[in-house]
Amino acid sequence: MNRYPLWKYAIIVVALLIGLIYSLPNLFGESPAVQVSSGKATVKVDNGTTARVEAALAEAGLKPSLVQFDGNSVKARFETTDEQLKARDVLERVFNPDPAVPTHVVALNLLPRTPAWLASLGAAPMYLGLDLRGGVHFLLEVDMAAALQRRADVLATDLRSVLREKGIRHGGINRSGNAVEVRTSDEANFDTIRDLVRSQFPDLQAAEGASAASGRLVLTIRPETIRTVQEQALKQNMTTLHNRINELGVAEPVIQQQGANRIVVQLPGVQDTAKAKDILGRTATLELRLVDESAEGRAAERGTGPVPFGSERYLERNGQAVIVKREVLLTGENLTDAQAGFDDTQQPAVHLTLDGKGSRVFRDITRENIGKRMAIILFEKGQGEVVTAPVIRSEIGGGRVQISGAMTTVEANDTALLLRAGSLAAPMEIIEERTIGPSLGAENIQRGFNSVVWGFLVIVGFMCVYYMLFGVFSSIALTVNLVLLVALLSLLQATLTLPGIAALALALGMAIDSNVLINERIREELRAGASPQAAIHAGFERAWATILDSNVTTLIAALALLMFGSGPVRGFAVVHALGILTSMFSAVFFMRGLVNLWYGRQKKLKSVSIGQVWRPDTTVVSVAGTAPASDKE
Repeated sequence: MNRYPLWKYAIIVVALLIGLIYSLPNLFGESPAVQVSSGKATVKVDNGTTARVEAALAEAGLKPSLVQFDGNSVKARFETTDEQLKARDVLERVFNPDPAVPTHVVALNLLPRTPAWLASLGAAPMYLGLDLRGGVHFLLEVDMAAALQRRADVLATDLRSVLREKGIRHGGINRSGNAVEVRTSDEANFDTIRDLVRSQFPDLQAAEGASAASGRLVLTIRPETIRTVQEQALKQNMTTLHNRINELGVAEPVIQQQGANRIVVQLPGVQDTAKAKDILGRTATLELRLVDESAEGRAAERGTGPVPFGSERYLERNGQAVIVKREVLLTGENLTDAQAGFDDTQQPAVHLTLDGKGSRVFRDITRENIGKRMAIILFEKGQGEVVTAPVIRSEIGGGRVQISGAMTTVEANDTALLLRAGSLAAPMEIIEERTIGPSLGAENIQRGFNSVVWGFLVIVGFMCVYYMLFGVFSSIALTVNLVLLVALLSLLQATLTLPGIAALALALGMAIDSNVLINERIREELRAGASPQAAIHAGFERAWATILDSNVTTLIAALALLMFGSGPVRGFAVVHALGILTSMFSAVFFMRGLVNLWYGRQKKLKSVSIGQVWRPDTTVVSVAGTAPASDKE
């Protein structure tokens, strides 16, 4: 009756092993480290950088416990924070000799001390949130006026192209604030342009009272389009920030919208506010411009003459100067995808995909400028660099663009990554910054850990006293529940915050509730005169429906918090929901396995150790460990 087949015990053993392996990394803590990563798109971090780090530290008399290259950055671990700070200063001098033009980001970090054999199994500790690990918090405000001006620039360029295609004459098109002005004094042209705007430019509307007598047609952006532009600017900036921060290896950054024009950025583990600002500043803007092919432009490229009026000078990766025109033909907003690949000659190349508007503009540009060069410029921190300047061989339509030339496979992958990351739709300003030190985070961890431990010990003590051996079984199941919950959070690489620790303590209290239901149900069966084996079987079977109902309703509430909450609320909901699932396994499946293992093979079981069983119909009390008195007593 109360026996488990072998396969069920195998499931329990496998679950315990997995739980122990993937929860263990959380016991080893973190070691202070210094992280060296690229500060510019053209600066590569590779194994040579690792050698430079090791040489610089050895010359300074510093002995790191480990120096490793993880593909994006070089990280040097140390035993103490004093060594970490000294190493940061040394590496800052070596990699950024000119502070005004930094080429690398040298930042403080905290890395897990997980043993190599655990790391080889994919085991890693949970991420700790800003309130536990320390780090920096920024509140950024998006300049929506700049986003609208950029939108007006794009609309002005599109309108200019359409009027040129249709052969409609005008006196010039300019942007004035968020409006687009079309100069024309011809009444027929005035009406034609206004009708064209109504039919093909739904984002624009003519100002009231406009007439040909004024000599200009003023077009303003519609209110609904303004709202859409602002929403898209906020979302694009958030996506770009996330891509850039992830490239630098910052663990679990938090990037959230706050209000209509603000973004919250939290970087756990980053203690240097200046470096954190530098990370946020690594947002690239992509622009396509024509190269100035005039005699003056070529002379400026060779360094034998000044830069012509209306042009600008930028450098390629090899240091070669390129003179480009100021007019921006396309921006990163029109780019939908960028993938590294190969051209027809099997040379590394970058394949770009443009949106509908970008495809049309690019087709016109390439048709009208065959034989000329077009520069793709990447702007970072206000400084532009020419990624490539290929010659336009033919008209390119269909929205598929190929960038090829003297580049390696690694450079092609890096260029595609930078282009995919996109550009900021509008500039941002830091209006609030806050640093949470690691000592405060350690104090929060200690307090949260104490709350969970003391809650766990009090629950275990009560269960063992009140339910005796079944209380011991319940306590073991509660321990397994805690191990499985921590293992799941580690496997999912969830971020643990103070609300998450609160959910952890709550999960223990709710998990033991299922064991209480089972134990009380077994007591009821014993009061009703059932034999111990029958009482155990009926107790687990009949308590299951109640346990399932209560946990499902609680899980629905947790999922609602997860879906509609944000920030700390979502962190609480994740831990709470996972705690419900692990508690159902440990309280029902695992505990029953323990009980079956202890009592299941005793055919003539006389009594069970489940505390005092009170009989409501008599005054006789059954002492723990004995069967209840019969009705004849």
